[in-house]
Amino acid sequence: MKVVILNKPFNVLSQFREDETHLTVTHFINDPSLRIAGRLDLDSEGLMFLTDHGGLNQFITNPANKKFKTYLVQLDGDITEEALAKLRSGIELNDGITLPAKADKVSEPEWLWERNPPVRFRANIPTSWVEIQICEGRNRQVRRMTSAVGFPTLRLIRTKIGSIDLVRLNLQPGEQTEIEPLLYPDFKDVPADKPYTGRSFEKKNSPKAKPHFSRAKDEERGEKPAKKRSGGGTPRIWQMDDADKPRRKTNGTTRTNTKSRGRRPR
Repeated sequence: MKVVILNKPFNVLSQFREDETHLTVTHFINDPSLRIAGRLDLDSEGLMFLTDHGGLNQFITNPANKKFKTYLVQLDGDITEEALAKLRSGIELNDGITLPAKADKVSEPEWLWERNPPVRFRANIPTSWVEIQICEGRNRQVRRMTSAVGFPTLRLIRTKIGSIDLVRLNLQPGEQTEIEPLLYPDFKDVPADKPYTGRSFEKKNSPKAKPHFSRAKDEERGEKPAKKRSGGGTPRIWQMDDADKPRRKTNGTTRTNTKSRGRRPR
């Protein structure tokens, strides 16, 4: 298993495909075996996780595994305790309520690098910094959360995924390093690296596959299930024997259809 950590700079796309207007991860990493696990937006910075392990992406990003991602966020305005309490309890977004986050107001860290271009400065409006931890991965989630409580995000840096700490790795923007997974407890329950199989493959090869609901209904009533074609699939009515064709159920008042349906008598 190979795990590479990249400090993604601002205004870099989280993709390997070349782009005409922006730099991409390819500008910093040229290893075709690696895949990105947990992308960052174009205007976000910090820790990006890349691996050649097929199941690690889902393992890292699935909220059920509680792999918290930590973000250092600069906000427009001086955030209040009321707003922090809302972040901790869950925010109603247009795609549902977020899981409770860990949110604390912090000072601007001394280790933080300068951003190019810098964040806009307005003398009459202060800014504040918070550290937010979430275990979800919705699109632009942190930005939407802070905006929902009245403090838009000006700058966002991901500093941790689980116990992997960008500050301890001492990486500057654009720098990368390969880490040893065995040194981190986050990787002790990683699933085996198996090739992907679709749902249809699993259903077809499952020993406990349930019969189609219509066939099961016939068996419950003690009726003979409809015959299947030799090529597989459910037979159509014109492919059935007369004895197998469904009978129309009526209340006994249905009359024989004698209408000519617009045809002229001959």
